[in-house]
Amino acid sequence: MKSTLKPGVERIEEITVDESRVIEFLGRDMRLYSTPDMVNDIEYACYRLIQSHLDDGESSLGIHVGVDHLGPTPLGETVKVRVRVDAIEDRKVFLNCEVHDAVACVGQGRHVRFVIDIARHARRLAERGGSPGRR
Repeated sequence: MKSTLKPGVERIEEITVDESRVIEFLGRDMRLYSTPDMVNDIEYACYRLIQSHLDDGESSLGIHVGVDHLGPTPLGETVKVRVRVDAIEDRKVFLNCEVHDAVACVGQGRHVRFVIDIARHARRLAERGGSPGRR
């Protein structure tokens, strides 16, 4: 992990709420940004933020996510996902997350990621009898 990964480092991503990110069960006129997709967008924004501050052979895995979905965002709108490092404890990275559309904050939460050595993680998985791609 590079010394550049520290509290205050942030990333903002703009995402269009497209067909793949909406709920369908309220009908065609009520296609709204889904909570699972909001959580996914937050998690990947956090992953990309951290990844840019890691050494070769390192990555991060999500170990906790807590998100409040505060308001509706219709199909076709754009959201800004803002993620910021709040704290780092050894290899745990704590992030604050907010999602805003053109009207309001529509999501907020906290995400925790754990920085791993990819080769070591693969060895540990193999020792447990697992392998990448096995289901």
